[in-house]
Amino acid sequence: MKYISTRGRAPELSFEEAMLTGLARDGGLYLPAEIPVLSQDEIAALAGLPYEEIAFRVMWPYVSGSFAGDEFKAIIARAYAGFGHDARAPLKQLNENHFLLELFHGPTLAFKDFAMQLIGQLFQVALKRRGERVTIVGATSGDTGSAAIEAFRGLDAVDVFILFPHGRVSEVQRRQMTTPADSNVHALAVDGDFDDCQAAVKDMFNDFDFRDGVKLAGVNSINFARVLAQVVYYFSAATSLGAPHRKVSFTVPTGNFGDIFAGYIAKRMGLPIDRLVVATNQNDILHRCLSGQGYFKGDTIPSISPSMDIQVSSNFERALYYAYGEDGRAVAQLMDELKQGGFHVSQGAMEALRESFASGRVSEEETLATIKSTLEHSAELVCPHTAVGIKVAEDTRAADVPMVTLATAHPAKFPAAVEQASGVHPPLPSRMSDLYERPERVTRIANDLGAIEDHIKRHIAE
Repeated sequence: MKYISTRGRAPELSFEEAMLTGLARDGGLYLPAEIPVLSQDEIAALAGLPYEEIAFRVMWPYVSGSFAGDEFKAIIARAYAGFGHDARAPLKQLNENHFLLELFHGPTLAFKDFAMQLIGQLFQVALKRRGERVTIVGATSGDTGSAAIEAFRGLDAVDVFILFPHGRVSEVQRRQMTTPADSNVHALAVDGDFDDCQAAVKDMFNDFDFRDGVKLAGVNSINFARVLAQVVYYFSAATSLGAPHRKVSFTVPTGNFGDIFAGYIAKRMGLPIDRLVVATNQNDILHRCLSGQGYFKGDTIPSISPSMDIQVSSNFERALYYAYGEDGRAVAQLMDELKQGGFHVSQGAMEALRESFASGRVSEEETLATIKSTLEHSAELVCPHTAVGIKVAEDTRAADVPMVTLATAHPAKFPAAVEQASGVHPPLPSRMSDLYERPERVTRIANDLGAIEDHIKRHIAE
């Protein structure tokens, strides 16, 4: 399997090379040159299997040229051994034909653990084999950073620097990033919003002297290995509900588009997904675009669902690549226009996007009301991001097709908002009960590329 850039001007790479490279040197995002399709029999055979076995069968066509079979199975086993639920991604029923896919049983209580725990193990094996050391830099709106730090802390061949917007993540999210004592992980609080952090990471990848000098690697969802790991739970959920013999729909609370793009990949692989519904909060660039208003950046407005406070959704570039008929030049032109503020999507590409995606927007008041009503009617206490998904799902779902809403984080990661809505203070799991007492280690830094790069160069392999 070879991997190509969405902008068409970077060399083809193997899975391992694309994983370690992250962002393509032409600024694009890597995708498989072709998407493998599973037969109906192969999909049906996934029903009832352990999550790790489903993961192996779904991902193997993408990685087989870079890892041996037994080696990859061992990597998967290590990745999910620390999850707090044997099913890894259990389904719970909310009401008639509406289900919640719990993706928060990993070490940092968020769906990012599914990808990050796997990619940590993949990096460790690949770098040990190569005898190399890399510097990982990532941007986070809250959950990616803690998941990355947890996955890579203490590993020999990796230094990790995570940029997060100062004052714009929850206290639990911040402490999960700032309390690990391992010397190879670093939390940087940037004076800006998530889009500033994400832009700095992309600028570092496009600064080739810096990139090559520190051997830069990325673990944001610009890395296709992240997306690939998330494809798995679409298969595990859908086959639990009768796929491939019945269609299943999914609603995904998303800001950076990676989680729902994984569903698109699953659909392209043959999973009978009826609808993929994008759920956004008040930072609704994706909903505006899918509603025909173009893709234009606005101001990022802080919300009670901070992991979705994003105005530039990196993975949307991958969806545009397919919507524009895999035309890398067209995508590169759109990304140039985005630097000037935004762009309109052509009619043909808009029709292609709407064939795959629907969308909805949820206000702060509706989010709080959904947390309360979900507890009252389904006895489930949910985080604000999950509530955004539930509200959009209820507004858009068809009665005759099972709808699965992705529960992206544990409610204890956002205790203030959950308690405000429900009157219930969600406790942390026992393994994290001392989180508020642990000492923090964090550097506040200006939203300045030079300052960030200098800090990274000075603190590698401390």
